[in-house]
Amino acid sequence: MSKPLLIMILTWMTIISNGVSIGVNWGTMATHQLPPEIVVEMLKSNGFNKVKLFEADYKILTALIGSDIEVMLAIPNVMLEEMCADFGAAAYWVEENVTKYTFNGGVNIKYVAVGNEPFLQTYNATFFKVTYPALRNIQQALNDAGLGSRIKATVPFNADIYNSPESDPVPSAGDFRPEIADLTIQIVQFLYENNAPFTVNIYPFLSLYGNQYFPVDYAFFDGKNKPIKDGHAIYTNVFDANLDTLLWALKKAGYPDMSIIVGEVGWPTDGDKHANIDSARRFNQGLVQHVKSGHGTPLRSGEIDVYLFSIIDENAKSIAPGSFERHWGIFEFDGKPKYELDLLGKKANKGLAGAQGVSYLQRRWCVLNKYADGFLHLAQNIDYACTFSDCTALGYGSSCNHIGVRGNASYAFNMYYQAKNQKNWACNFSGLAMLTDQDPSVENCQFPIMIAYGSSVTLDRGVVYNLLRLVGGIVTFLLLV
Repeated sequence: MSKPLLIMILTWMTIISNGVSIGVNWGTMATHQLPPEIVVEMLKSNGFNKVKLFEADYKILTALIGSDIEVMLAIPNVMLEEMCADFGAAAYWVEENVTKYTFNGGVNIKYVAVGNEPFLQTYNATFFKVTYPALRNIQQALNDAGLGSRIKATVPFNADIYNSPESDPVPSAGDFRPEIADLTIQIVQFLYENNAPFTVNIYPFLSLYGNQYFPVDYAFFDGKNKPIKDGHAIYTNVFDANLDTLLWALKKAGYPDMSIIVGEVGWPTDGDKHANIDSARRFNQGLVQHVKSGHGTPLRSGEIDVYLFSIIDENAKSIAPGSFERHWGIFEFDGKPKYELDLLGKKANKGLAGAQGVSYLQRRWCVLNKYADGFLHLAQNIDYACTFSDCTALGYGSSCNHIGVRGNASYAFNMYYQAKNQKNWACNFSGLAMLTDQDPSVENCQFPIMIAYGSSVTLDRGVVYNLLRLVGGIVTFLLLV
């Protein structure tokens, strides 16, 4: 037996013996994406045995065949109305995206996520009427396909569906938002009856981002802040308090033993003063150790089922919530680890295994031409470049916020140039730009070179997707909503 093979076997034996249960989200809203085969190898190399997808991409599903990685496969929100109104559409989606891949040695699909945070307050009730019927239709379609006993439909909710009143801000006072309480409990009952989990996304970072008075240490798992007492329960971090608020809401609804999955949880590395490498490492390592410890929360002990958000940065996500949205990955866009993370939770200071065999464009950058005549239109050109590329690292508190006006121009020009696959015409900007083979990166401000894979941007989760429908015996393709 070769030494590399022996090391790989021993690594997997260690992973199995320690019962790694940390999952990870895999989003695809990027201008350039690593081939799915490379990402699957990253998952395997790092011991991730669970992955949550935001769409049924056949290339990703094909790459997952034979991997035995447990998959949560999502139906985008924009498809919920059709899944609600037409059982045939739900059945066809299950046939094309679940049944087709569910064979001996195929894709290990365990959950179907019906929508993503459909009751989010910013959606203004858009999906209130369609989520529950869509959930029922998908589960029924799974049952009819003979898969319902091992593949369950669930709904990933945002944590804003429950809260504690301002007058009594402790977990035991938690309940579902009044305007959606009845509907939420109806969904909970359906999930419970079908032995399916309740899925929730929890983001302690957002507590800190949205409230300047929020105690910083309380967002982490190793803080020295004064704990919050709730009867006999003591809370030292907001993650536990948030999760127990949900548990109290479920308990009041009559479902105290409801199975729960934390579908998204993580910390961004750029785009805000609190979003950086050190904080992301601190939070995610603390999270892994916490959920693997078996201590659970004050209200429920045991390991917590979580999916880290996320595996790779996505440079085309909407930044309406904040510039940090494009920087949640524990890996860079090209699969390079951002920091060390021990996924076994043993404080072993183990590094992450990066992507192998990645191809890049030429080692070439587009920067400000210092010999250009006048900079009258510089601001307009920077704005143009940033409109069609990702300049979030230039924002306040971000990694490239300190490089000055000329540096900002060079960074913006290069990001546009790389996004356009280093086309010569993409480095002009009214004569203000020039090409260089000298890396202009400064300290922790990196000027990236794009990976050499074709542009494949998803403008929003599910806004661009492949939906096959059978209409009068003719297969039609709905590619863009």
